[in-house]
Amino acid sequence: MDNQTVNDGKTLAVISYITFIGTLIAFVLNQNKKNPFAAFHIRQAIGLVLLSFVIGFLNRYINFAGLHWLLNAGVFVLFILGIINAAQGEEKPLPLVGEYFQEWFRNFG
Repeated sequence: MDNQTVNDGKTLAVISYITFIGTLIAFVLNQNKKNPFAAFHIRQAIGLVLLSFVIGFLNRYINFAGLHWLLNAGVFVLFILGIINAAQGEEKPLPLVGEYFQEWFRNFG
């Protein structure tokens, strides 16, 4: 991917990791631009947001007995890694789940 594409999509890529609203804003704004770098990170962020919702839902109905804190901390670390990758202009999938997110959400972004 060329530097111009990365630079053009970097802002949307970073915004996509900042809460659910940021993901939604980046998704909507990228519909006009269709920047592949931003789309990559939007797919990663969509996966993380959904993973957070699933952990919260399961914790509400199935008591994890404290495991949910560890899972939420792991998701938080993945959000931070995503922001770092986006800010540095890297298109690296997140550890453990990133490849799945790219496959599952390939039509998003």
